[in-house]
Amino acid sequence: MAPLRVLLADDHELVRAGISALLQRIPDVTVVAEAGNGREALRLITQHRPDLALLDISMPELNGMEVAEQIGREFPATRVIMLSMHATSDYVLKAMRVGASGYLLKGARLAELEFAITAVAHGETYLSPAAAKHVIGGYRNHADGASTDAAVPERLTARQREILQMIAEGRTTKEIAQVLTLSAKTVEMHRAQLMDRLDIHDVAGLVRYALRTGIISGDD
Repeated sequence: MAPLRVLLADDHELVRAGISALLQRIPDVTVVAEAGNGREALRLITQHRPDLALLDISMPELNGMEVAEQIGREFPATRVIMLSMHATSDYVLKAMRVGASGYLLKGARLAELEFAITAVAHGETYLSPAAAKHVIGGYRNHADGASTDAAVPERLTARQREILQMIAEGRTTKEIAQVLTLSAKTVEMHRAQLMDRLDIHDVAGLVRYALRTGIISGDD
């Protein structure tokens, strides 16, 4: 049987090195590429077409949720496991909505990492036990009609979410335009549209919104 080809994406080099070392200890698993941000991860997925992508949720330029959603649209054969420090139901439910097949907490041991990879590779869904415990309550709240901020970003387009993330990360209009290969005028147009759609008209408000909805993480 051919080894399972894995792409690993995490913006913290030491964390990425540690996970990569663990992956190398799992039989029949090979790391074909590593990425330090979401945009690089998509480029490498296009190049290598891995069987599995392990994605950190909180990455610069393009977060793991956005990457997972694009993988689902463009590379459906690549399964996704989200890596996170957050066990809350909002994060887990959103990961499932964007097409992730697994949700693994970064504190997991090697045995759990191997179990998660094996399960997802065989078409199953895997949730870390701590995350699974929280998600049951999350499903109950959604069934009862409770609304959460985590669902609100769905009112934005994918491009608006990209630009919102980079604004919240402190990037200038010129920097965003260079990363996305757009004109500064187009970036300003998207910025104005997302402000109107969210009814938020200052950068500080956008940053708070991005933190509250998990578009960026306060841990970075």
